[in-house]
Amino acid sequence: PEECAVFHCRGCWTVLGDSLQLCGQEPPGLSILVCFKVTSDVTWEDSLLVGLEGALLGCAYYLLSCRLCGLAVGFILYSSGSDLAYLRGLFCFFKDSIICYILKNQMIIEASKVNFPAVTLKE
Repeated sequence: PEECAVFHCRGCWTVLGDSLQLCGQEPPGLSILVCFKVTSDVTWEDSLLVGLEGALLGCAYYLLSCRLCGLAVGFILYSSGSDLAYLRGLFCFFKDSIICYILKNQMIIEASKVNFPAVTLKE
């Protein structure tokens, strides 16, 4: 794969995941990377949060955090409207909370500036 990348926590550079686990496109209004798997340095609480504004309005989700520094790095959607249903149970990283290390060029790039090849979930 040409565009392999490792995802790091913006706060402490801990490895959180990689682009081989990408499995879906980001929905309008959310700047996220959607993954099947993450490393053991990604943690979440048992308590659900409810979105009060924006694209997650009315959605219930678990907040993902970096185990080492505690930075909120994303969410796991628990319940949502039909428009976001395909994200339920997946790991969604906030692009502004992670940094990408691109293996081919050995470059560090803001996640929001990386265009990964399109991947979609099969229903």
